[in-house]
Amino acid sequence: MAYFLTGGTGFLGRNLITRLLKREGEIYVLCHDQIARDALTAYQEEHNVPEGRLTVIQGNLTEECLGLTESDIATLRGKISHFFHLAAIYDLKATAEIQEAVNIAGTQNAVDAAAALEAGCLHHISSIASAGLYEGHFREDMFEEAEHLEHPYFSTKHLSEKVVREKCTVPFRIYRPGMVVGDSKTGIADRVDGPYYFFKLIQRIREVLPAWVPTIGLEGGFLNIVPVDYVTDALDHIAHKDGLDSNCFHLTDPKPYRSGEVLNIFAEAGHAPRMAVRFDTKLFSFIPNQVRNAILSLPTVKQIADVTLKDLGIPSSALQFFSYPTEFDCRETQKALKGSGIECPRLTSYAPAIWDYWERTLDPQISGDRSLNARIKDKIILITGASSGIGQATAYKLAENNAELILVARDEEKLANTKLEVEKRGGIAHTYQCDLSNIEDIEKLSAEVLENHGKVDILINNAGRSIRRSIANSIDRFHDFQRTMQLNYFGALKLTLNLLPSMEENGGGHVINISSIGVLTNAPRFSAYVASKAALDAFTRCAASEYSDVNVNFTTINMPLVKTPMIAPTKIYQSVPTLTPDEAADMVATAIIDKPKRIATNLGIFGQLVHALFPKLAEIIMNSSFRMFPDSKESEQGKEARSKEKASSAELIALSALLKGVHL
Repeated sequence: MAYFLTGGTGFLGRNLITRLLKREGEIYVLCHDQIARDALTAYQEEHNVPEGRLTVIQGNLTEECLGLTESDIATLRGKISHFFHLAAIYDLKATAEIQEAVNIAGTQNAVDAAAALEAGCLHHISSIASAGLYEGHFREDMFEEAEHLEHPYFSTKHLSEKVVREKCTVPFRIYRPGMVVGDSKTGIADRVDGPYYFFKLIQRIREVLPAWVPTIGLEGGFLNIVPVDYVTDALDHIAHKDGLDSNCFHLTDPKPYRSGEVLNIFAEAGHAPRMAVRFDTKLFSFIPNQVRNAILSLPTVKQIADVTLKDLGIPSSALQFFSYPTEFDCRETQKALKGSGIECPRLTSYAPAIWDYWERTLDPQISGDRSLNARIKDKIILITGASSGIGQATAYKLAENNAELILVARDEEKLANTKLEVEKRGGIAHTYQCDLSNIEDIEKLSAEVLENHGKVDILINNAGRSIRRSIANSIDRFHDFQRTMQLNYFGALKLTLNLLPSMEENGGGHVINISSIGVLTNAPRFSAYVASKAALDAFTRCAASEYSDVNVNFTTINMPLVKTPMIAPTKIYQSVPTLTPDEAADMVATAIIDKPKRIATNLGIFGQLVHALFPKLAEIIMNSSFRMFPDSKESEQGKEARSKEKASSAELIALSALLKGVHL
């Protein structure tokens, strides 16, 4: 006895091979390229497969007779007892042309190859998608009754099955697995589709609401979910059972859950809020299709939907599964499995394993190359205020990841030192001296940068000035507000405006604005500074809305207090918890990797929440803080006056103890 597999290096294929290796006989696996060969080699090493049990057969699914050579056909003719055709496109996002070439033409080539090899039986692994969107019970002996096959995934799965039914000249069996997820014991899977598409939504809800908060949601049709180990166990058993040729088997859950129940099961597995009230989507059926389609096709509605789905990683075609109208009868499969001990486990028993493996391994936020190095590869990054503090620390961190940097600051000598250190750490540095409070200087800088480098992919508006002084002591110092606004807001704004057109023209970009926790907490004595940063925050929110559809991202970092030269003159900060510049640079790196709308500390968010819900309480707290600490000494009072300023007081020491480990 010998086996031949197409798609043997895929998810189902590898799991099936594991079952077949427990039986006698050689296993021949069709491989198209070196990637498939390497995958099979890795499988052999991982499972300690004895030499000679697995053999690679060079071929191609899209070629006639799978591209098998005459020599291969002669060697294997009459030797293959079971020919498993698993290779197919399962991706809802794949183009119609690719799906037709692989699913339909590929199946015809497999049928021809099975005939050429005189295989004992062709086992065609189809899908429940071959039933289209049939409303009601779909039996295993039903085929022509399939309806609504407009989507290429449905139509190609249906037509590939038709090829087997009408063109296959050797005995055949057809299998229609449900929505296949990972192993019921380990959760191991290698792709994200089906119910996995909704995991990111569940995760986002969990980030906003605690698990005990009940939510409101929708209820749809039945989602027939099956773990891969059940599918391959059932497939292996039925394939080796006599007297079942020409039959079709639904490898499905005989008692599936409705879509709302499925979301709740995975929400519980992920410790997220569950939907306490679910409205059946059928309630919206009274809206005529023409009206519903017209609303959904409105540019604004479509853009909102597209951006939201893209953010969550959900293909729009996946939404139709939420209200899936088909229920799959699997009596013939249950009859064939009787006495084998093989049965589909309940989703509630293995959902935790599926969720855990996804969150640890398949979650797009952690899967793939999400390193800082990957995010900045071939990117040009402009950092303002790069000669010291946060800007310099950020430049060093990026340099360690081979970044190409444009460093901007007023002090040429300090810039030169930063450049030398950046190059020592493996980065490429270009320096530009510029006073960012001077609009003419910014115009010149922007023109030179674009002429010399062609683009800026990531702009980090870090340069800033801070003034710590009460309003009462600023009555005759209007210039403080003007100077602060000129650099912190107008300077950053002008540079951003100058670079945005090139970002859009080059297909995207990222603007990161270093703001302040003071914008969230409305810190007293920082009215000039907070007002300038609040203006930048407001602009950023508006700009993000306007550039959302052209791949230009905006991130605001409400930075807590950082121990930089800017705060050195204020001695009381020596007793206040602060970030180091390196820790601040880590926040910038996170912004580059994740591109969030905002990064803020828990204390900053808490302060914003208190101001929103209990404004008078927040005012009293801030007033107490205001009265507790004195103003910084004015610069004109000289070093002698500043040297007499106390670094701490009993109240400040108590506050520092209370906030130990919490960054202001």
